[in-house]
Amino acid sequence: MKRILETKRLYLREFSLDDVDFVLELVNTPSWIQYIGDRNIRTPGVAEEYIRENLRKSYTKNGFGLWLMELKKTKTPIDMCGLVNRDSLEDIDIGFALLPAYGRKGYTYEAAKATLQYAKEELQISKIVAITDQNNMASIGLLNKIGLQFEKKIKTF
Repeated sequence: MKRILETKRLYLREFSLDDVDFVLELVNTPSWIQYIGDRNIRTPGVAEEYIRENLRKSYTKNGFGLWLMELKKTKTPIDMCGLVNRDSLEDIDIGFALLPAYGRKGYTYEAAKATLQYAKEELQISKIVAITDQNNMASIGLLNKIGLQFEKKIKTF
């Protein structure tokens, strides 16, 4: 598992097939389903395919992707945060999703801020965008806090 970033409290690393249980839990949380969408990932086999065909494939194709965020002290996976190269967008976007039990502790801010810095300094990406549901106030607040501003509404489906 390749480690990408380290912050004060976190490691961000590439997903591996050992992360199936975490992915199953995360993508089936009510907030994921409400704001990101139901990906119909209900079994370990489908979660493994999602890791292999979406998350890991991005590392090879783009040199970046969504990374697993884990607590340094315990190596507990709590979130995903990283960069996505979507066919539907001109620019690279930052994305994140957090297990509800770890919300409101500044972890996602810490990871997102480090991810933006890494994108600019290490990957030389000059513009980073984000997409979120207009009702996801927590995500909007975090995006504003890391310096992103509303530009326009888009349809993603």
